[in-house]
Amino acid sequence: MGWAIALHGGAGDIPRTLPPERREPRLATLRRCLDLGAAALRAGRSALDVVELVVRELEDCPHFNAGKGSVLTSDGTVEMEASVMDGTDMRCGAVSGLSTVVNPISLARLVMDKTPHIYLAFDGAEAFARDQGVEIRDQSHFITEENIERLRNAKEANRVQIDYTQYNYTQPIQAPNDDDNSRTGTVGCVAVDASGGLASATSTGGL
Repeated sequence: MGWAIALHGGAGDIPRTLPPERREPRLATLRRCLDLGAAALRAGRSALDVVELVVRELEDCPHFNAGKGSVLTSDGTVEMEASVMDGTDMRCGAVSGLSTVVNPISLARLVMDKTPHIYLAFDGAEAFARDQGVEIRDQSHFITEENIERLRNAKEANRVQIDYTQYNYTQPIQAPNDDDNSRTGTVGCVAVDASGGLASATSTGGL
């Protein structure tokens, strides 16, 4: 049986109007992550391992709303979420409210693999992360200049801004349409391995 993989950078589309110096690093990261996942599948890795691997890479990239690039809360902090599902046996794991875990997707997998639970949040999730010895950093690791600017603009306009688009705040808010570049989302990956195993993973910095 063949294998397949798909991924997305989420947190809104990457609009064609985005300056090349900001657009190209995002596209390059997506291409690199796609190649990484494809190589792992060709080498016989399981779909579950591959989706975790790819999403970890996206979490480590400051250009996306996950992990290191997480959108800031109104208080200027981060609250990250992630979930993973193994289609082979329908197991899943999820975490939310994380503020120090470098790779939330790996903690979500540990919830799935190491606990009887499906979901851990906030202090409980952080305590579990420490117990499992996953990599932890202080808040400064996750806060980028781009997201500080985005938060400042959002506060000035009194509205949420979580994607790549620089809004024209003088215009009224309109419902999105098929051509809208302000649609929101989160990073993710889905894969099918050579044995037919299916898995998916997603991670976000929230709003």
